[in-house]
Amino acid sequence: MNDQDVSLYQSVLQGDRQALEQLYDKYEKLLFSFAYRMTGRKELAEEAVQDVFLKLWTKKGLYDSTKGKFSSWLLTITRNASIDLLRKNKQTLQMAEVPEALASQEPGVEELVEWKEEGARLREAMSELGEEQKAIVDLFYFQAMSQQSIADVCQIPLGTVKGRIRLALQHLRKHLLGREGMKQ
Repeated sequence: MNDQDVSLYQSVLQGDRQALEQLYDKYEKLLFSFAYRMTGRKELAEEAVQDVFLKLWTKKGLYDSTKGKFSSWLLTITRNASIDLLRKNKQTLQMAEVPEALASQEPGVEELVEWKEEGARLREAMSELGEEQKAIVDLFYFQAMSQQSIADVCQIPLGTVKGRIRLALQHLRKHLLGREGMKQ
């Protein structure tokens, strides 16, 4: 976990605008790229990033360091903001490729390498899930469907959807944490 990010975040909670600017400078490109991949539209991605930093400033979401990395928390807020904007605009999610014109908005080499490594570990862990769990995780996390929508589409009870997601996440967490222990 980046202690500097947490320190800046704590300063933002105290009303420090400079700390907010530093977090914005550090994460804006990453969050924009992520939001753009979800929405496929520059203006929606920009609005999602704006929503994220507005939530930070107005303290509408509080970061809990015991639940994960600060950057992961920001990406989750960005994901939720993007989904909200898409729903508001009545569009479907699409994982679009970032056009060349926006190449300057792409994350840095270090971030791309980290994403690829994490993506490979996640794909490996996902390959060990049962087909039903894979399908539910894909619909929930990658297609951004609500649990109720998944239950309706798959014609299974809502409790079954929730259970499969919970079990899949437990399996993924166990697999990924096991890999982290091997690296150390």
